[in-house]
Amino acid sequence: MSAEVISIGALLVMFVVGTVLPINLGILAFVATFAVGTASLGLTEDEIFEGFPAKLFVTIVGVTYLFSVARRNGTIDWLVAAGVRLVRGKVALIPWVLFLVAALLTAFGTFTPAAVAILAPIGMNFAYRYRLNPLVVGMMVISGGHAGAFSPLAVSGALVLGLVDKTELHVSAVTLFSASFLINLVLSALTYALLAKRPAPLAEESDEAAEDEDLAVSDRPDWRQWLTLACLVALVVGALGFHLEIGFLALAAGALLALVDMKRQEKAVEGVSWSTLLLVAGMMTYIAMLEKAGIIENISEHAAGLGAPVAVALLLCFTVAITSAFASSTAILTAIIPIAVPLLLSSHLSAAGLIAALAVSTTIVDTSPFSTNGALVLSNARGVEPRRFYRQVIGYTGGIVALGPVVAWGALVLPWS
Repeated sequence: MSAEVISIGALLVMFVVGTVLPINLGILAFVATFAVGTASLGLTEDEIFEGFPAKLFVTIVGVTYLFSVARRNGTIDWLVAAGVRLVRGKVALIPWVLFLVAALLTAFGTFTPAAVAILAPIGMNFAYRYRLNPLVVGMMVISGGHAGAFSPLAVSGALVLGLVDKTELHVSAVTLFSASFLINLVLSALTYALLAKRPAPLAEESDEAAEDEDLAVSDRPDWRQWLTLACLVALVVGALGFHLEIGFLALAAGALLALVDMKRQEKAVEGVSWSTLLLVAGMMTYIAMLEKAGIIENISEHAAGLGAPVAVALLLCFTVAITSAFASSTAILTAIIPIAVPLLLSSHLSAAGLIAALAVSTTIVDTSPFSTNGALVLSNARGVEPRRFYRQVIGYTGGIVALGPVVAWGALVLPWS
C-alpha cells in the first residue's frame, strides 16, 4: 500500500473518530503523525516536530489571553456597548459592520489571520452579549477578511500577482480582487439569511456569566479600561504598522494588564482555549508532515494530469479547497499556481478566471477549525457548548468545501472556457 493511501486513509479515520467520539482530534493527529511519519514516510522525530505550528500556537494563546484579561476588567463589555450605540441599537447590523471592517483591514495590507485575530474576540463577545448566532458572526468576520484579501495591497493579492508575473500569463489585479470580494459578499449574505435566526448551541449558565453580570457597564471607561484600550491600540499598530508578531504583543499586553489588576486577573489564563490549541496544533503538524513528504504536491500533480482542461480546473479547485481546509492557504497558493500554469498555457482556459477561482477556493474554506481563522473563532466563542459549536463549524466548512469550488469554477472558469 502506497504512502499516499496510508496518509490520506489515516487522516480520514482520525477525522471520523474524532468527530463521532468524545476524544480530541488533536491527540489522534499527534499519534498518527508519529506512527505514519516514522513507519510509512521514513521521517525522523526532528523532521516531524518541524511541522509543529509554533507561531500559530503563540498567536492563539496570546490573543485569547489578552481578550480574557480585557473581558474580566470590563473593557470588552464596554466596547460591545459602544458598538451597539454606534449602530444605534440595531444589533442585527453588527455582523455586517464586522464584515466591512475586516475587508478594509485586509484590503489595505493586513494579513487575514491578523485581522481575524483582532476582530474575532470582539465579534464573539457581541454574539454572547446580544444572543446573536456566534457561527454567523464568526464566519462573517472570516469572509470579510477574505473579501479584501486579494487587493493589490494585500498580502495574498501581492503573492498571487507576483507568482503570475513570473510566467507568460497576465491576470488583472481588479479581476482578482473583484472576484474574491463578490463571492465572499454573496457567501456572507447567504450565511446571514439562512443561519442568523437559527439557535446557537448554548451552554448552561456558568460562573463566567455571573462574573459578567457583576461588571456594570458605564458610559466612560475607568483607568484600567483606558489602559486596556491603549494596549489594544498598541497591538493593532504594532501588528499592522510595524509587522511585529501579534502573539508576543498580545502576551506582553495581557501580562501588563494582569499586573495592574492581579486580584481580578488570577483566572485569566483559563480564558485560553487549550482544547482548541491541541486540536489545531495536532492537525497542522500532521498536514505539515504530509507536505514535507511531498504527499500534498503529488496529489495536486495527479489532479492536474487528468481529463479535459475544464474538468481538470474543477478538480484543482476541489483539491486546493480540501487541502487548504487543513493546511496553510498561503502555502497551497504558492504550490498550486505553478502547477496550473502549464494547464493554462496548453488550453483555452481564461488565466484570470482560473487563477481567481483557485485563489477563492483556497481561502474560502479557512472557516475550518483546523485553519488559523477558524481556530480563532472557535477559541473565542463564549456561552456555547464547545463540542456542539465545533460540529457546527465543521458542518459549515463541509458545505463550503462541497459548494465553494463549484461556485468559483462555475462563475470564473466555465463562462470563459
